[in-house]
Amino acid sequence: MHKLAFKAAEATRCANDQGKYDEMHHRLFANQRALEPWSGHAEALGLDVAAFDACMSEGRHTAAVRRDMEQAGKAGATGTPSFVLAETNSGDPRKVRGLVFIR
Repeated sequence: MHKLAFKAAEATRCANDQGKYDEMHHRLFANQRALEPWSGHAEALGLDVAAFDACMSEGRHTAAVRRDMEQAGKAGATGTPSFVLAETNSGDPRKVRGLVFIR
């Protein structure tokens, strides 16, 4: 796991608060060697930098990112990208079968 993966996940969620999740996600992947300062990416995407910085410093999405990482770890993910392909049960879409894990 990249040492800044957790903060990168938070940054994408903070960008999502302003409707720019995909843009931030793509930008961070394209700039993996220059992730910090996070506000530079927010500015480049035209985000409200003050709101983005507040989101990051408050840890607004920390608990959600932690939950996602826990669930991913339980599924066997050790980094990104990781994919789980499954077929949902038409009677109960929370149930899946035919799991294939791709790292």
